[in-house]
Amino acid sequence: MNSLVIVESPAKAKTINKILGKGFKVKASVGHVKDLPAKELGVDVENDFKPAYGIIPGKEKIIKELKRAAKDADRVYLAPDPDREGEAIAYHIATEIAGKDNGDKIFRVTFNEITERAVKDAINNPGRIDMNKVDAQQARRILDRLVGYGLSPLLWKKVRRGLSAGRVQSVAVRLIVEREREIESFKKEEYWSITAELEGTAPPAFKARLYKYGDKLVINRDAPEGQRFLITNKESADRIAAEVRTGEFTLDKIDKRLRKRTPPPPFITSTLQQEAARKLGFTAKKTMLLAQQLYEGIELGKEGSHGLITYMRTDSVRVAEEAQKWAREYIEKTFGKEFVPDKPPKYKSKSSAQEAHEAIRPTLPEKTPQEVKPFLSRDQYRLYTLIWNRFIASQMKPAELEQTTLEISCRTETGSSVFRASGSVVKFPGFTALYTETLDEIAEEEGLLPPLKQGEILKVIGIEPRQHFTQPPPRYTEATLVKTLEEKGIGRPSTYATILSTITERKYVQKEQGRFVPTELGIVVNDYLVERFPELLDVGFTAKMEDELDRIETGKFKWVKVVRDFYKPFSHDLSEAAQAIGKIRPKDIPTDSVCDKCGSPMVIRWGRHGRFIACSSYPKCKNTKPLEGEKPEAKPEPTEEKCEKCGAPMLLRTGRFGKFLACSRYPECKNTKPIPTGVKCPEDGGDIIERRSKKGKAFWSCSNYPDCKFASWYRPIPEKCPNCGADFLLIKKDRAGTLIKFCRNKECGHKEEIIEQEEAA
Repeated sequence: MNSLVIVESPAKAKTINKILGKGFKVKASVGHVKDLPAKELGVDVENDFKPAYGIIPGKEKIIKELKRAAKDADRVYLAPDPDREGEAIAYHIATEIAGKDNGDKIFRVTFNEITERAVKDAINNPGRIDMNKVDAQQARRILDRLVGYGLSPLLWKKVRRGLSAGRVQSVAVRLIVEREREIESFKKEEYWSITAELEGTAPPAFKARLYKYGDKLVINRDAPEGQRFLITNKESADRIAAEVRTGEFTLDKIDKRLRKRTPPPPFITSTLQQEAARKLGFTAKKTMLLAQQLYEGIELGKEGSHGLITYMRTDSVRVAEEAQKWAREYIEKTFGKEFVPDKPPKYKSKSSAQEAHEAIRPTLPEKTPQEVKPFLSRDQYRLYTLIWNRFIASQMKPAELEQTTLEISCRTETGSSVFRASGSVVKFPGFTALYTETLDEIAEEEGLLPPLKQGEILKVIGIEPRQHFTQPPPRYTEATLVKTLEEKGIGRPSTYATILSTITERKYVQKEQGRFVPTELGIVVNDYLVERFPELLDVGFTAKMEDELDRIETGKFKWVKVVRDFYKPFSHDLSEAAQAIGKIRPKDIPTDSVCDKCGSPMVIRWGRHGRFIACSSYPKCKNTKPLEGEKPEAKPEPTEEKCEKCGAPMLLRTGRFGKFLACSRYPECKNTKPIPTGVKCPEDGGDIIERRSKKGKAFWSCSNYPDCKFASWYRPIPEKCPNCGADFLLIKKDRAGTLIKFCRNKECGHKEEIIEQEEAA
């Protein structure tokens, strides 16, 4: 029997082809083959929102090959990823390859891991395309298209050209803007702590903090704001410190408790993105690209391609019994029998989780991180190690800690106070022998306490009052924003990475020290959308829409009704917003400066490239200056180059696309030219220079264009190829975001990773 298997990725096709072997042909669609048109709405709102799907430009050849292969096959298995997106890809492929007589031979197969057992089991138990999943994906696509095509032209008209907005991304921007306003409006409170350094009959000395002064708590978290702290100024702190220095410190109570710390569950999509951001400094987008590579298959030398992890888009913490069994065997062999729990642990997924999927885990027990390290890139290895360690740790015994709290009384002539000291000792490391979860905020460390006896009189070494201030809520990191999106029900596992990368690429937010900060553009757009579309930008409404998409997938809701119920109020709000007069921009901010050209007051104004200082008499006076703290315009630098048009010296200037050479006699002579890269054209020996496409994208081409047509999207560097001796190498980023330098000669194939310091997320 001749069978055809269609997947969406060439890497996945290679791995599956190795597993199935003879009698099977495996082909890749290379992602989606059909989509809504790029330059029009593509949704008939008057006819039940019927989508006008068409073949994606460039995919015609692939469709032709798939049709030919399907015609010759006895059976066709559609095997894209096991989620809504994969189901939609399978459906669109089926609509293209199915003829009048061969619809019955087309089957849908899914697997959560690309291993021999999982793939062959899926082929032996094929199903049909799940139209509920297809409808759920189609509803999301149409909703996003209606919002995008509705809001983007409005933003062009009301704010500035080139802007766009998305249904879910706009809510994420709102969270970041609102957090920034919380920080700006936060009023810090001063409070003081009193710490005593004490010594008992046994070393070492230890520190205890004032817990109660008289009968009042020093810090009362349950009290109303403004009344939570007892000591609020230096005078009170110094007075109490002086008082307790004269007191007698007695150890009144020793409280020892054995506490168990259970291991975290294996990764789901959101927790993988969070932990990779905290531990490895990866963005959510980079994490998912690397995970996709590990899932689809890695070439392991002579063994060929192997899928190393289960499917990476999941919200279920379920683990197959077979995987739990090999994990227990590995734990016993590596750590000892005492680290293996009596029963395999069971973790509870959230109520909306799709239990058909498993948690993210390694697929092959023999492929330890160290075993496969030679075949992985540096970042693939780091992520695989993280997934491996988390899964193995999740199957280990809890850690056991003995937590000790000392309650110490301080009696003075005027009254008594209570100090407390806490410490913990690890009695049994359990899962922490392999893995500990990273926290978003660093907790206060507990010190090591000496073995003391109740009733001991303690010696005072020192009393230290210390000033503190309450802190505003922190800005979101990649990890905390993903966590918040998940908690609030915004988006789903497959969308988190896209949300974060999109709002950054659109310049609505930027990162400062690894945390998201809204740009002025982001604040302006957010405020306008919140005012005009309060329901669309409401967090609860967005979560409700996600829930309705889930219900379409389970067959409880019909997609047309969900879209219609959304579109009616949205189109009304859109119409009203479009009819409103005027553009939206931040108000000018007055300054104390006076225009040095006309004497009018200067104001801070907002332009397409950020804030600047301008004369308030514009357009009569067009005087402008860069705002202090903003990037000032770089001063032109002299060079030894001569202008080929007038012979004057050329200057090095900086424009919106970077540095370039310009004639010093500007504006009389407007000659400009790019800066040479130091690399000669391989075709005619001209200089290779950087240029910009019509859309502003950088590319490199010969300075003798149009006589020479040599061009490359990759930046050349003047470095000889160590393999074939070519005059230069090219630089690019691979799918995982790793910087690679490679030879342009395909026959050579030389490439090497450029090791950069990892950017903190």
